[in-house]
Amino acid sequence: MKYQKRKKALLLLEDGTIFYGKAVGEKEGTSFGEVCFNTGMTGYQEIFTDPSYFGQLMVTTNAHIGNYGTNKDEIESDSIKIAGLICKNFSYEYSRPSADKSLLEFLNDNNLLAISDVDTRALVSYIRDNGAMNAVISTRVNEVDQLKEELKQVPSMEGLELASKVSTKEPYIYGEDSAQYRIAALDIGIKKNILRNLEKRGAQIKVFPYNTSQEELAKWNPDGYFISNGPGDPEPLKDAIQTTKDILKTNKPLFGICLGHQVLALANGVSTYKMHHGHRGINHPILNLMTGKGEITSQNHGFAVNREETEAHPDLEITHTHLNDGTVAGIKMKYKNVFSVQYHPEASPGPHDADYLFDQFFEAIKASAN
Repeated sequence: MKYQKRKKALLLLEDGTIFYGKAVGEKEGTSFGEVCFNTGMTGYQEIFTDPSYFGQLMVTTNAHIGNYGTNKDEIESDSIKIAGLICKNFSYEYSRPSADKSLLEFLNDNNLLAISDVDTRALVSYIRDNGAMNAVISTRVNEVDQLKEELKQVPSMEGLELASKVSTKEPYIYGEDSAQYRIAALDIGIKKNILRNLEKRGAQIKVFPYNTSQEELAKWNPDGYFISNGPGDPEPLKDAIQTTKDILKTNKPLFGICLGHQVLALANGVSTYKMHHGHRGINHPILNLMTGKGEITSQNHGFAVNREETEAHPDLEITHTHLNDGTVAGIKMKYKNVFSVQYHPEASPGPHDADYLFDQFFEAIKASAN
């Protein structure tokens, strides 16, 4: 072990519960956020760089984190987006030949505080029983009372608008000029692998900031529209909701993923709500109500769409449902080429059962062009 005498560290939950561990490497400090957990056995680098996790303290349930290092091609954004890492066993050495650096180097490059040697099995059980909540990780183990006071100042994730923190500041192009289709993407926290999936199916994508109007999107003359995943509560995203309403008036195909799914529901007058502890992992079972087939999916969300309101809506139909708790996992509009899912068909690593959704989007674009 490279670091024999690491500093003591703790995780303090807002209800006063404390879990003890040790600081990873030599970094000291304090970091605040909403604590959540991901059950994926692989993909820690993709998780850490996913904009949807902005502002969250990530608990990894896999016992070993860092054992295969990191690779510059396996990122979902330009930097780490989680607020901090909590794990059981942190691997300082890695064995994968294609890795270009250790996870410790990657964390240090991004100035991220991480703690290990935490009883993550007990912690995850506690979150499942008591719900996701704000927390702090710190090496200031002798200042618990002060940390409690500082934690009280951290805003709740409910009602928190975070898309503006992770969205692009300026529009940019992804893909070749010779591409067959043009897609306007509203970036409320978009993952790079979504862009890769759209590009490899023959699209050039222009990615726009979170508060861009439909009028501005339309100037690019897109064949279809896309609303991305992202962090935080969807309800404060008034600009994105209005833009989506205006997109619906164009009758052009629209596809939404995760936060984009929730924004589409809100644009149709259906409310969303904060879940007890959310869905985060790569083995969530989904039933496709259109085909009767099951799908294993990658998910990452702490909010969900109101099922009763969706079922009662004259223009909406539930297309997918989560088999664990019956939450709405997919919707479509009955009279438009518009649909969305609550999960991540682009996930990699992860299951590829939902790849067909990208094909479905392009089939809608082709049909719309004819």
